[in-house]
Amino acid sequence: MTELSPQDQVVRLASGYWHTQAIYVAAKLGIADELKDGPRSADELAASTGTNPHALYRLLRALASLGIFAEDEQQRFGLTPMAECLRSDGPCSVRSLAIMRGEWQYESWGQLLYSVRTGQSAFEKVYQSPLFDYLARHPDKGKLFDEAMTGVHGRETAAMLAAYDFSGIGVLADVGGGNGEVITSVLKKYPAMRGILFDQPSVIERSRANIAIAGLADRCEVVSGNFFESVPAGADAYLLRHIIHDWDDAKSITILRNCRTAMRKGGTLLVVEGMVPPGNEPSLSKFFDLAMMVLPGGMERTEEEFRQLFTASGFSLKRIVPTISWISVLEGEPA
Repeated sequence: MTELSPQDQVVRLASGYWHTQAIYVAAKLGIADELKDGPRSADELAASTGTNPHALYRLLRALASLGIFAEDEQQRFGLTPMAECLRSDGPCSVRSLAIMRGEWQYESWGQLLYSVRTGQSAFEKVYQSPLFDYLARHPDKGKLFDEAMTGVHGRETAAMLAAYDFSGIGVLADVGGGNGEVITSVLKKYPAMRGILFDQPSVIERSRANIAIAGLADRCEVVSGNFFESVPAGADAYLLRHIIHDWDDAKSITILRNCRTAMRKGGTLLVVEGMVPPGNEPSLSKFFDLAMMVLPGGMERTEEEFRQLFTASGFSLKRIVPTISWISVLEGEPA
């Protein structure tokens, strides 16, 4: 294979949005679901998705060149391992994530220059609303966001549980616990533990339903509120996974101080985030950092930035537990 020149490498990277939108359209149309029973032609797929047959064929041909779908000699398209991930019912599904990234996230990233010039959220410029306020007012978007977060972060839960020992924690509060995926996984592994899931009112009913489905309603209290005002009192440990990176330092300190006020004596703070490595080392966290700037207006942080944040919030950073994923568990204790 001929090595790409620096010019060709930049051109290919600059064309990345072609892939984003092609995957988005296939996800939005539910093409992978249409193929779960076997290969079908573009004509057949167009009839069931309300699209132009020739245009759909061209889309699927392009995606097949990336390994998403595969075309046979009869010009029928079938599923590949990557295409399986676009099924709505698959265990590896990232369909909701692909739709979300192709819609309001895509439009927000189109205003990255605005964020770089101002330091402000591009999402707020485009939608005239903070991200989480917008999701609260649009339940369909909020549900899609929950599903997308499970798709993108779901595997991190297993990595967290494999790396960090939660035994000895009697009551665990999951602050900003979303749809309940994290707290249910922890409670299932630690049957003596009780849980508190805390999130805003617009999210909490979805959380409550998922906890009931998991058979944990008797062990997990569901509480609604605003973590900028307070969090439920009395837990032994307060877990915040991918919460702090949504906010600037001032708002993050407010959240963490509220956890400090609420926790029992000798309590533990568990912040689960990616950390930005130094230098030119490639890292997913460096592009997640841009996503946080563009969308909610937050940031990913270095180890030193986390230490400063903990200190300002009344904690000391006791240890950092890496996982096989890109995330780490930052364990804090009251200073």
